[in-house]
Amino acid sequence: MEEQIKVRVSNVTKQYDLYKQKSDKVKALFKFSKQDIPTFWALKGVSFEIHDGETVGLIGINGSGKSTLSNIIAGIIPPTTGATNINGETSIISISAGLKNQLTGLENIRLKSLMTGKTNAEIDESIDSIIEFADIGDFVNQPVKSYSSGMKSRLGFAIAVHTNPDILIIDEALSVGDETFYQKCVDKMMEFKAQGKTIFFVSHSLGQVKKLCDKIIWMHYGEIKMIGPSEEVAKEYQSFINEFKAMSAKEKKAYQNKHKQEQKDFDIRQFHQEKIANAKDKNEEKILDQQFSEEKITDKMTWPTRIALIITIAAIIFLVSVHFSEKSLTSVLIGSNNRDNEIHQLAGTSTNEVKTISFSVENDRIE
Repeated sequence: MEEQIKVRVSNVTKQYDLYKQKSDKVKALFKFSKQDIPTFWALKGVSFEIHDGETVGLIGINGSGKSTLSNIIAGIIPPTTGATNINGETSIISISAGLKNQLTGLENIRLKSLMTGKTNAEIDESIDSIIEFADIGDFVNQPVKSYSSGMKSRLGFAIAVHTNPDILIIDEALSVGDETFYQKCVDKMMEFKAQGKTIFFVSHSLGQVKKLCDKIIWMHYGEIKMIGPSEEVAKEYQSFINEFKAMSAKEKKAYQNKHKQEQKDFDIRQFHQEKIANAKDKNEEKILDQQFSEEKITDKMTWPTRIALIITIAAIIFLVSVHFSEKSLTSVLIGSNNRDNEIHQLAGTSTNEVKTISFSVENDRIE
């Protein structure tokens, strides 16, 4: 039986605007173009397919796009262009992800469980098991803001695995736990894998990734450098790390700056055109055009968006002027109609007076 594709990521990009000041974000809302706003492409056209039961490691140096990709798969942030097809429910675990600092551990368990669609009865059945798995003792009744990073990670992991997700995403959550909790998490991951669930494991620890994953995606400054069986990719990645460590501080800085500049200079239009040029048929071209809509791949708003913005601005200006006139909106609108009626009435009266005068003059002439 053919394995079902659980996650398909197609030509996914993620762009961030590099505003220098917070006020620049507000100013950008009133601009028709973003040409003068510097951008950074955290992902530059990522594509892959993951099947049922696969455990996939995401590795790469800092700033490579691992967490951005995992957040897109989890549905936390949208891609700028491209498409993601997720076949199942996802649950992401990262240090303190989704935990509310002002709430207690117990309150967070109930809140996050409710957010996944569980009923109160179902939560009551699983809450003891979650508390036992998290192993944070009496701190479960204390605000999360008083927790250590390890305690937050344990609580987040315990809640996530008890929601029984189809796709589990673990983002550096095992890097802060002790050996006992780490082994407990590994056992749970293996249990999920045996059930045919898909797992994404984001980590800087190549040893952990090799041990837990059967496939590795090597992210490198927003692109997939390599994807394949764990042993093969891990070997190539280790070679790169050895070469990178052997560089001088100046060489490392130059290498990082070069690739970061490439992420700033990434041309989404050129990438789209290259994909269109390599398309197999018209149907694939149509799919690519849907993934790279004109408004997404250009810096300009579409005309419907511009018209809507102009109408909105005009309405705001009108309402502000009404507010400062110290009159109600109704009185302004009705007042306008009344003035029109008064003008018409005055015009009518003047006409009647003229007619009366004319009639009087005629009578005088006859007499």
